[in-house]
Amino acid sequence: MSEKKVYKKFIKDIQEEQRSEKICQSIEEAIKKSGLKDGMTISFHHAFRGGDKVLNLVMDIIAKMGFKDLTLASSSLASVHDELITHIKNKVVTNIYTSGLRSALGEAISYGLLDKPVQIHSHGGRVHLLQSGELQIDVAFIGVPSIDRFGNASGYKGRSRCGSLGYAMSDAQYAKYVIALSESLEPYPNMPASISQDQVDSIVLVEEVGDPSKIGEGATRMTTNPKELLLARRTARVIEHSGLFKNGYSLQTGTGGASLATTIFLSERMEEKNIKASFGLGGITGTMVYMLKRGLIDKLLDVQSFDEFAAKSLGENPNHIEISANEYANPSSKGAAIKQLDVVVLSALEIDINFNVNVITGSKGLLRGASGGHSDTAAEAKLAIIVAPLTRGRIPTVRSRVNAIVTPGESVDVYVSDQGIAVHPRNVELKKRLIKAGLTIVDIEDLHKRAIAICGQPQKIKHTDKVVAQIRYRDGSVIDEIKQLVK
Repeated sequence: MSEKKVYKKFIKDIQEEQRSEKICQSIEEAIKKSGLKDGMTISFHHAFRGGDKVLNLVMDIIAKMGFKDLTLASSSLASVHDELITHIKNKVVTNIYTSGLRSALGEAISYGLLDKPVQIHSHGGRVHLLQSGELQIDVAFIGVPSIDRFGNASGYKGRSRCGSLGYAMSDAQYAKYVIALSESLEPYPNMPASISQDQVDSIVLVEEVGDPSKIGEGATRMTTNPKELLLARRTARVIEHSGLFKNGYSLQTGTGGASLATTIFLSERMEEKNIKASFGLGGITGTMVYMLKRGLIDKLLDVQSFDEFAAKSLGENPNHIEISANEYANPSSKGAAIKQLDVVVLSALEIDINFNVNVITGSKGLLRGASGGHSDTAAEAKLAIIVAPLTRGRIPTVRSRVNAIVTPGESVDVYVSDQGIAVHPRNVELKKRLIKAGLTIVDIEDLHKRAIAICGQPQKIKHTDKVVAQIRYRDGSVIDEIKQLVK
């Protein structure tokens, strides 16, 4: 080879190396490049929910590299993340910000595993904390189904398609250093991109970022349970007779059996009355996609895709639109979509006689749920409906006071139970409308008495004075505290 050709090849090799400088050979290499140090804050997103394969992988490597005293800021934590218990015991993680805690990890923290209280925030509240500067992410680890060698990442392409990366978008925007992990390297440019090339610092190719079949974790299921179907029919009728059920109304429904069935029953009434909704919002399910395909709704604004139907639709239908958590629900945003929301259907672990709602702790006081977008949507929607059975087994859902307030009663309009419908006292006109429609309206105090008559008074939860979790309202204020349980 001539000297001239050798020189040209050298220049070409240098150029190719520069073009590929974001790609690291290992997670360890990417972490070293990030400048991660003890005491810093790292983040993860939960688009894969129970199918996430990134957080545990990265945390094991971080632990082996000897890092300590880290703050973990994951948009939510699922049962798959129980391995964090070891990292907390070994002081790799000493502080946590998250929307949700479940399973063995939630139980261990409930009994005092962490020295510092977990900061439980809403989805919109998380972005508010990032903008305010309280939560400063030093290194964000973002698992994405597909990416190009310059960092353009998508959630609705690739083998492990998860759909919207709405929560990861905020991390990519605010983190000081972003490491994207992916199993699929696409030709440049990988467009349209959920995460843009100018937000990604390093890229690591891994075997698997997530199992999309576990995104729903059993929550996104169609129900055949008679009680849930009854709740769904009643909820659909509340919406129908609320005064908001007309062309152009907007809605958000959840992922539980009753919520999914509500969407189906609502679709039937919309077809009968020739009503079309303007948009559906939030975590999008196959039932919402069904409405879009049937022409019952104009657009879907998707912050998290809850099943394969939603993930597929997001990549194919131009009226199915990906939005960030900031665009979804941040109270500090210049334009959060929830401010345009008419109706939201929400679940509850507990509700009390003042309509305060708990979606964080179970009947025994264990951390086993998530704040999610509950308080965000309830605060902004014109009609916030809580759907939950009066009792679960021998446990009353309606309490004199919930164990932990996540959504204050002032944001709740209606509670739909299998034993009747309670309307918040301030909603006089709504109550009149529902009574006129023939719905069974009862005072929430009477529902509480009925629940106690069936189940008896629940035993008082024993706890110490140590605070294991602080529940942050969407504006960053502490709305309630959860104390350590006594074994």
